[in-house]
Amino acid sequence: MELKDYQDRVIDNLAGYLAELEVNPHLRKAFKAYWDEKGVTGMEPYKNNVPGVPHVCAKVPTAGGKTFIAVNAIKTILDAFAVYHPERSKLVIWLVPSLTILEQTVRNLADPEHPYRQRLNQLFRNRVVVYEKRDLLMGAGFSADAVSEQLSIVVMSFDSLRAKNKEDRKIYQDNGYLASFLANDTNESESLLPEYDPSALINVIRRLKPVVIVDESHNAETALSVEMLINLNPHFIFDLTATPRNNSNIISYVDAMALKKQHMVKLPVIVANRSSRGEAIESAIILRRQLEEIAIQEEAKGGKYIRPIVLFQAQPRTGEDNTTYEKTKQKLIELGIPEQQIKIKTADINELKGIDLMSRECTVRYIITVNALKEGWDCPFAYILASLADKSSAVDVEQILGRILRMPHVQQHGHDLLNLSYVFTASSLFMDTLQSVVKALNRAGFSDKDYRDITPQHDQQDQPTDHTQPETNDLFGMFQDQSDQSNNLSPEKSGSSNLDDLDAIGKEYLLATHVGTDGVKEESCSQVFVDQVTQQAIVQNKNYEEQAKEAVNADIPADLEDKMNKHKIKDIFRKQAMDMKLPQFFTKVETGAWFDDDDAVQIFERELLLKDFKLSQADASISFEDVETEMYRVDLEEIGDENYKATPFKVNVNDRRKFNALILKGDRSSQVMNLTARLADLIGNMYPITDQEIKKYIGRIVESFSESQIRDCLERDVSYIRKIKQKITTLADAHAYKTFIDILDIDKILIQPSFGFSEIITPSSNAPALPKSLYGTEASMGIFESRVINDIANLENIQWWHRNLSRGKGFRINGFINHYPDFIVRTKTGKVIVIETKGDDRDNSDSEFKLKLGKLWEAKCGSEFKYMMIFDNNPVSGAERLSDAIKKLSLF
Repeated sequence: MELKDYQDRVIDNLAGYLAELEVNPHLRKAFKAYWDEKGVTGMEPYKNNVPGVPHVCAKVPTAGGKTFIAVNAIKTILDAFAVYHPERSKLVIWLVPSLTILEQTVRNLADPEHPYRQRLNQLFRNRVVVYEKRDLLMGAGFSADAVSEQLSIVVMSFDSLRAKNKEDRKIYQDNGYLASFLANDTNESESLLPEYDPSALINVIRRLKPVVIVDESHNAETALSVEMLINLNPHFIFDLTATPRNNSNIISYVDAMALKKQHMVKLPVIVANRSSRGEAIESAIILRRQLEEIAIQEEAKGGKYIRPIVLFQAQPRTGEDNTTYEKTKQKLIELGIPEQQIKIKTADINELKGIDLMSRECTVRYIITVNALKEGWDCPFAYILASLADKSSAVDVEQILGRILRMPHVQQHGHDLLNLSYVFTASSLFMDTLQSVVKALNRAGFSDKDYRDITPQHDQQDQPTDHTQPETNDLFGMFQDQSDQSNNLSPEKSGSSNLDDLDAIGKEYLLATHVGTDGVKEESCSQVFVDQVTQQAIVQNKNYEEQAKEAVNADIPADLEDKMNKHKIKDIFRKQAMDMKLPQFFTKVETGAWFDDDDAVQIFERELLLKDFKLSQADASISFEDVETEMYRVDLEEIGDENYKATPFKVNVNDRRKFNALILKGDRSSQVMNLTARLADLIGNMYPITDQEIKKYIGRIVESFSESQIRDCLERDVSYIRKIKQKITTLADAHAYKTFIDILDIDKILIQPSFGFSEIITPSSNAPALPKSLYGTEASMGIFESRVINDIANLENIQWWHRNLSRGKGFRINGFINHYPDFIVRTKTGKVIVIETKGDDRDNSDSEFKLKLGKLWEAKCGSEFKYMMIFDNNPVSGAERLSDAIKKLSLF
């Protein structure tokens, strides 16, 4: 199981935030810098919920795969802090809001056949153990030695930390089973809660400083919950929820379009209102039958098995007017639905226990519930929600609605109606009901900017004037019964009556046609209504899919647009710039077809040059004489507000010395082995160079160390790693350059028009106004860069210029390195000049490689495109001084 594109973006966002935090370990400043870099300058400031502890959130809609994201996030988080805390055990406290979700999470993370566990095993080399609280209290496989050698995930409910009953209070009581954690207990008193025994589970957890994953974090925001998080003494907290609260520090957003494009959800949701609860039941039954007929036809054509299910949301038994689940079930049976196809799931009754709803042998087609399915229940075959009550609780409705959003088999199906979900209501106050449904869907993580009203105009006129119609969108289609006569109905047929309106349903009304009172064969009223709904639904689906295909800037969803630093292309240059494509390198690919397409190509990536790179056999001579004397820069910096200093970057010197002493106790071979493993872990991912190649290479380096060098390396491992990483990068760059030239000469790499300008840019900060800029405002730049582009812009022959954006946003020359030049300039004669500037105050160690690549790119592009590298005073060979460059540019 691999990450979907949007899930991968969440992990990238998390890694980006952690990288920013390492550079600037001040929580408030790092959070602002992280969003500024994305061009989002209007984010609310960081909320320091747990003082000194990074606490961030990913907003992922219902059905977006939050658990799988969390599984992958663990590795990213632990790797980021491993360099500062190699001695720390890999302990994760995974908090969930309910026992249902706890059982489901433990089962999935522990099952070796489940994709979640398989991913954990892949990331942590099969050294993973999943615990529940009772395992820890009994010391069952949970000891100091065990947690030091594995990833330990402890799944707990929020309530289990709140000590509301005798069972929950056990984590605060002394515990002899956990004595192993006290054996080497020195200088730990500051991390313990003094009111509890050192052997209490809460103090053992605090001693281990866990990473905390908070599932559905909107349920963990009371003052008591924040205190609960503080009591765990975490060093990082990562929330995942569809509905972040006001004090969430959101670093990643996923919107509905991303889920639709990856076929994770059945969107848009079609919402339709009937005149009575009886008609709502009729419509649900008829539509379900149609969907199953379509599913059978699609499976015969090679599609997947689907058995659509209706969820009936009945009312609790609180009064005579309530549509209770018993009455609903009895009516379904009277309508000829086999009893084995109907199940009840409430807080007291669970007829679904032990049933695999996805199995072909399962017969269930109707589930009656109140709110018992609102958490932890998952069945992608659930297509229709028929709510038999006025909506009074948007939160409860949201949780129920979330049950029908997951797409079966996570793939697009052949018929449009199988890619949607449906809600039937029976409220006499449709606009109130609709508002509640819409808010509920928003709370499931879907945007309120995507509505489109499909209610027929004459039906809108029938709505009460004292209710404001919600802004409509194409995420949630709304449909009002065209035959709505609720105001003229007798009490027996009124939606505001009791269950008597169900008595009007007969088996004949569930047929497509039936014989009327005058003996004439006529189409069922509900059949007509369902036909209208499905016709509108198909239109909705096609429109929505088109918008999903055209969706841009997926990293910044619609609900952040008003916070973005957005600037458009100037109208005068718009057509010319949007029609222009800058060339980039491509490589030919083999399609594997019987008749290979000689024109099949893909964008060239540097990693292709390193697939045969044997680092383990490369030069391993490195001088460590000039390694930095400080242990960690972060510990020596005065950040200011101590409460905002990121505690994961604070190194405990005593812990480090104890860790080093353990390594030095061994003989030389074990020292070399352990130090090699330590350095290999710290160096992190250097894709596509494999971990095995890196470890072999580091092993050769460590083998050459004297006893004193091993000690020195343990004390200053970060500085040693920096030197080793620089050496590996130098070796890899040299290999990539040679390989690139070799395959360029034999035409395995070609160049094609590729990169296009965006209509809107979102720079992290703005440059001052300069003439002839392509966009209304360009991205900020340094002093020398400003000087260069100002001189260029004042040339008579320059038409426009653009400040190229940073990595991931702007144009790159994609060769043996990825080179993002500073400027793109167009002359009035049609020449396009790509420019890199080099001020004398900069580290220009990479200039030679950039210049070589730029000139290779120019040679392959033809006469229309030029590359220039401009220095202030001291150009490298082949580059230009600013004065000479201006003269040359004036001639283009």
